[in-house]
Amino acid sequence: MADQEQKAIQFVDEAEKKLKSSKGFFGSMFGGSSKVEEAAELFVRAANAFKMAKKWPGAGQCFCRAAELQLQLGSKHEAATHYVDAGSAYKKSDPQESVNCLGKAIEIYTDMGRFTIAAKHHVSIAEIYESELADMDKAMSSYQQAADYYKGEESNSSANKCSLKVAQYAAQLERYEQAIEIYEEVAISCMDNSLLKYSAKDHFFRAATCHLCVDTLNGEQALQKYEGLFPQFADSRECKLLKNLVSACEEEDADTFTDAIKEYDTISRLDQWTTTMLLRVKKRINQDDLK
Repeated sequence: MADQEQKAIQFVDEAEKKLKSSKGFFGSMFGGSSKVEEAAELFVRAANAFKMAKKWPGAGQCFCRAAELQLQLGSKHEAATHYVDAGSAYKKSDPQESVNCLGKAIEIYTDMGRFTIAAKHHVSIAEIYESELADMDKAMSSYQQAADYYKGEESNSSANKCSLKVAQYAAQLERYEQAIEIYEEVAISCMDNSLLKYSAKDHFFRAATCHLCVDTLNGEQALQKYEGLFPQFADSRECKLLKNLVSACEEEDADTFTDAIKEYDTISRLDQWTTTMLLRVKKRINQDDLK
C-alpha cells in the first residue's frame, strides 16, 4: 500500500512538471497541448495508484485535476468520465465532495445532450443524500430531476422508478398531496401495460393509504375512485384491507384497525413504509378516543 501511495506522489510530481513546461513561450511553441494531455494521463495514473493505496481523497483530487485538464483540451467526454471517477473515490471519504464532482459531470453531459446518463448520475447523487448525508429534501430533488430527464428520453420505466422514490419520501415527510399525485399518475400509466398492470394495484394502494393519512373521508372517496378506474384493484386483498381500515376509523375502533392489519400481514407482509403510514392513521384514532 505504501509503495502505491509513493508511486502516486511521483506521478503527481511528473504531471506538475509537464504542466509547468507547457507554459511560457517555448512550451506553447513546442507541443504545449500534448504536454497538458500527458499531464492529464499522469494524474489519472496517480489517481489509480491512490485508489490501490485506499487513499480516497488523493484519488478524487487527481481525477478532478485530470478532468480540468481535459476540459482545457476540449475533451468533454473524458472530463465528465474523470469527474464521475472522482465522485466514486470521494464517496468513500467525503460524500458532499462526491456530490459536487457528480454535479460537474452532469453539467457536462447535459451540455452534450446526454440526458440519460445525466439522469443516471442524478440517481447516484440522490442515493448519496439518502444513505450518507441523510438529506431527504435534496434526495427528492435529485430523484425528480432524474425522472424529468428520463421522461424526456422516453425511458418511462426508469422515470417511474425515480418518481416513486419522490412519492415515498414525500409521504414520509407528510406531503401527502404530492405523494398521491405521483402514485396516481404512475398507477394510471401502468394500467394499459400488460407487463406493468399488476403493479398498478400497488400504486393505487399506496395512494389510498396516503389519502387515509389525511382524513378518513378522503380514504373512502379514494377507494371508490380507484375501484372505478381499475377493477382489478377492487378485487384485491389490499382494497379489502383499506375498506376494513376505513370502517375502523369511522367507528374510532383502534383494536379493529389493528386486527385488520394483523390478518392481512399473516399472508402478505407489510413493508416498512406502509407500516409507518398506517401507524400514523392509528395514532389519529387514539387521539380521537381521548377527545
